[in-house]
Amino acid sequence: MISKCEIISLGKISDLRGNLSFIESNTKINFNIKRIYYLYDVPAGAERGGHAHKELHQFIIAVSGSFDIKLYDGKSSVIYTLNKPYEGLYICPMIWREIYNFSSGSVCLVLASHIYDEQDYIRSLPAFQNYQQ
Repeated sequence: MISKCEIISLGKISDLRGNLSFIESNTKINFNIKRIYYLYDVPAGAERGGHAHKELHQFIIAVSGSFDIKLYDGKSSVIYTLNKPYEGLYICPMIWREIYNFSSGSVCLVLASHIYDEQDYIRSLPAFQNYQQ
């Protein structure tokens, strides 16, 4: 399952005025974007995430600064460092995620396939592990 999660390059258009990257539903990311939110001013040492989603697909971008994301599918884990605004991490459903090691001034942009639904969350690691059995 964790093999479905991957870094996807958005591409970068550069000229003397600066850089531009863009995202469109169902092109580089294979879901319709129904919700966008972002994390910022995360205090030093704080962690975000600490949950999984039953159905939600996400695409996460470090639009400024950097942070690490640890993914776990119940069997194996992998850590990604996001630090390029022209790349993002696709996370499929049923993957536990922990986001940490935020640099000062970092901004974490999240594109989601569904609007917020508390029923889609699995908020404890033991519940996540039990849910998979």
